Amino acid sequence: MKIICFIICIAFTGAVLPQDVHQGSKRPNIIFILSDDHATNAISAYSGDYKAMAPTPNIDRLADEGAILMNAFSTNAICGPSRASIITGKYSHMNGYYKNYKGGYFDPEQWTYPKALQNSGYQTAMVGKWHLASEPQGFDYYKYHTDHGEQGVYWNPTYSENGTPVKEVGYATNLTTDFAIEWLENKDSEQPFCLLLQYKAPHREWAPDKKYEDFLENENVPLPDTFYDDYNGRERTAGDTHMTMDFFNRRDMKLTPPDALSGKQLSKWFDFGNNPGEIVNPGDSLTGNALREWKFQTYIKDYLATVKSVDDNIGRVLNYLKDNNLEENTIVIYASDQGFYLGEHGWFDKRFMYEESLRMPFVIRYPEKIKPRTVVTDVISNIDLAPTVLEMVGVSVPEDVQGKSFFKQLKGHTNTEWRQSMYYHYYEYPFWHHVQPHYGIRTDRYKLIHFYYDIDVWELYDLKEDPSELNNLIHSEAHAPLITKLKTELAYLKQHYGNNLTLDELRAISDTDFGGLESDTKK
Repeated sequence: MKIICFIICIAFTGAVLPQDVHQGSKRPNIIFILSDDHATNAISAYSGDYKAMAPTPNIDRLADEGAILMNAFSTNAICGPSRASIITGKYSHMNGYYKNYKGGYFDPEQWTYPKALQNSGYQTAMVGKWHLASEPQGFDYYKYHTDHGEQGVYWNPTYSENGTPVKEVGYATNLTTDFAIEWLENKDSEQPFCLLLQYKAPHREWAPDKKYEDFLENENVPLPDTFYDDYNGRERTAGDTHMTMDFFNRRDMKLTPPDALSGKQLSKWFDFGNNPGEIVNPGDSLTGNALREWKFQTYIKDYLATVKSVDDNIGRVLNYLKDNNLEENTIVIYASDQGFYLGEHGWFDKRFMYEESLRMPFVIRYPEKIKPRTVVTDVISNIDLAPTVLEMVGVSVPEDVQGKSFFKQLKGHTNTEWRQSMYYHYYEYPFWHHVQPHYGIRTDRYKLIHFYYDIDVWELYDLKEDPSELNNLIHSEAHAPLITKLKTELAYLKQHYGNNLTLDELRAISDTDFGGLESDTKK
């Protein structure tokens, strides 16, 4: 009778026990590789835009030998909050980490999937970018970037190694991979492992490794079709930001400072360009569109060169697994915390719910369970990653985790119960980049967004007819019934996920200095 009751309870809760999936076999290892600000348009498995000039063969290999998600989305497209959602399986308003700038300290006591793996017998490690302001928990070993408010630097970075500051010499992407492989070589070979390998790259300021400093030097990279977007119908939202080509600073543009500058004066010189009216120019020789196009060429070549090192180092990890007979029993995931603008709409950075920043790359190889060249088109959110990882290795997921496992889809099966829309919410304002706080819903075809901080503006896009999101349909009478339907569904999703805050309460989150990164309030 106890056995029957036990089985019924498991079926009712949907929980998965550690022994359920891999009883009698060796439990799979996990390597979750996470980059920062990697746009799908800069991955040749996703897009042909840069396939000829800047291919990503190692990321492509993972997609070719496993699965690629075509519609994976960040629920809050900014570094720290997205990372918090990935490890907790919960929205920002549930895990408490809303924004980077003055966003407080991620609560390390709360449940995360690395903790769940550690508690079930996995060895766990995290190396690279953490960016959550508090010390990591749930890892047997960690070594994370501490420079520049935990953003890290590309050259000669400082890490916190299990709480001890360590200055390293070299290029960050290579170093972080060195530390990951070193940990793999010294771990207990009898236990399964989970390694979070988290690169700073290709985050701003896009500093290539020395071997790629002249990458694409003689190429003229084509401008995106929307580079000269006039923001018609979106003047108060897309048209009112600090992330156009005009806002690159001298550091971004790799300009050489005067020899006499040092310390704060040198930093101030490099930061020129961050604010309105500060126009960076390579010698006052360019103006107007010519200047913007020079900035784009400088930026995109540095960005793609920085991505090359990410792809190279993923290749190092894949080779290590093969050389050490770990390839067949190791789940390898590559993702980014959100997308990025590569000149689309005239921008760099992320934050907006528009496609280029909303969309996350996500590829996964698991030879035992996922067939090569699997393509998943369902709408997936970053909160779904934790429960999926845990289901794959047979570790139970608490009921308050908001994401759902898409392991069924990865195995090539149709999941008729899967939701076909996702809820998004961005809070940080006005610093950095002056992007209005907003929330919205994305279905497989449509997107409805509400910008609410000091404006009250709605936008609707038909992604089938208008994939570049240039035509705001919110005032279209023909779409009025659809708008009503989407607003109803959006209200349901907000309630379903527990975000019932008023607009005034939401604005207060944007206004509040919670401490943490880039804050004057210290612990």
